[in-house]
Amino acid sequence: LTLLVAVQAASAGAISVVPQPVKIEAQEGVFRLSPDTTIVADKDAVEVAEYARELFAPATGLPLPIERLSDPKPHRANRITLKVNPDRNDLGKEGYALSVRGDGVTIQGATPTGVFYGVQTLRQLLPPAIERAKPSTDATAWEAPCVEIIDQPRFPWRGFMLDCSRTFWKKDFVKRLIGQMALYKLNVLHLHLTDDQGWRLEIKKYPKLTEAGAKFAARYHQPPEYEGYYTQDDIKEILACAARHHVTVVPEIEMPGHSKAMLTCYPELSCAGGPFEIYPYGKGPGIQKDICCAGNEKTFEFFEDVLTEVAELFPGELIHVGGDEAPKDRWKACPKCQTRIKKEGLKNERELQSYFIKRIEKFVNAKGKRLIGWDEILEGGLAPAATVMSWRGTRGGIIAARSGHDVVMTPKMIYYFNYRRLPTMGVYASDPVPKELNPEQARHVLGAQACFWSHSVREQDGFDACLFPRVMALAETTWTPKESLDAKQFRSRVQDQFKRLRELDIKYYDDTAPVKKKRRPT
Repeated sequence: LTLLVAVQAASAGAISVVPQPVKIEAQEGVFRLSPDTTIVADKDAVEVAEYARELFAPATGLPLPIERLSDPKPHRANRITLKVNPDRNDLGKEGYALSVRGDGVTIQGATPTGVFYGVQTLRQLLPPAIERAKPSTDATAWEAPCVEIIDQPRFPWRGFMLDCSRTFWKKDFVKRLIGQMALYKLNVLHLHLTDDQGWRLEIKKYPKLTEAGAKFAARYHQPPEYEGYYTQDDIKEILACAARHHVTVVPEIEMPGHSKAMLTCYPELSCAGGPFEIYPYGKGPGIQKDICCAGNEKTFEFFEDVLTEVAELFPGELIHVGGDEAPKDRWKACPKCQTRIKKEGLKNERELQSYFIKRIEKFVNAKGKRLIGWDEILEGGLAPAATVMSWRGTRGGIIAARSGHDVVMTPKMIYYFNYRRLPTMGVYASDPVPKELNPEQARHVLGAQACFWSHSVREQDGFDACLFPRVMALAETTWTPKESLDAKQFRSRVQDQFKRLRELDIKYYDDTAPVKKKRRPT
């Protein structure tokens, strides 16, 4: 159910939370964490309670013991009460009700996810020093303003994509990113695991993919920290971290293009036969003409084997198969591909790409998963149940939504955060739903996603500065009702958030100051 939007400007200005909650009512007084504070949770909220204690205890030095909620029980002051109440259908799957009073805090949600997001809001109501890993040496008052909040997201997909191929990001870096996403209520992490620059996921049936496919050719002298791969145990650890932070991980296995790393290991699956080498981005073509041979049955056997392991490893519903920037030059010259076109009654190589994706989708569906791909999967006809990620502007998303397919919007001139020239307030001004869609079509827009391609910025500090504060703008425009967005208030709240980022040792680039108009000469 859609909640009544009733954000009060005065309350919102005094309570600095990102993303802006749906409904805020400021009250008199404060709640103070003290040695007497306990966290009380029902059986479905115990894991969230443990998370909250780990979040608040280090900086405060308080014990914050966890108690189970059992009724009836006499009321005691200074409790943080966490409840999962399935009857709160008004809150949806991710919404929460947060009540902060002088004698205690209560957070309710219809699911543990909702309670978790209520904890994130309480976290932001507390002083930024709550983020410290050790007890604060100054006399910080661990106070949160009294407030009543009813909140739930506008979109179910509030995502971020990390390119792990062009630069390999270690397991701990990914886990750190997941924590940052949770702070601002982002809930989908899309891992771009394979590309021309490296294959980053262990596939037990094809060990060569990581033995040879996770390294750049020696002649390019790349730093060893830019190479590597995730073992399946690494992925399980990342997935456990994601689950605890209520983040869904979507793996991407690129096909049929952006496959140079794979073809270096298995050149027989190309049209030309190789040999190939893995080069750093910028040391070879940005779009590689050598792609997987669509006329070779062994190509499909390979991907079915790979996707079987991927489907077993990742619990999420979606598997991303890429599908973008696949030149058809090799297919036009390949006897096997031309035979496939004739045998299947296809008109051209564009329809051969559609055949490729549809065949993969059928296999993915048989594994109990759904397929998602970049908007080029529209070429030659869209696979029956595919979700489209629209990156070349909004046109692909509009076409898909009009044909009844779900869409994630990530137009590159708004949401590619590795582009330094895209301003935070430009992200804030962008609506994930294109104006060309009617209300029925707009329901197919699941939300929006930022992408970070790691060919130019390859270090943690630079990565942070590309994300912040732009990722806050993404978070707010995918969570907060459109009619409640306020650029002036957002700028003010972002300035408050910078204090929190400094405590978390997150670098940022402040580009949110209003641009002063030049006076015309008189």
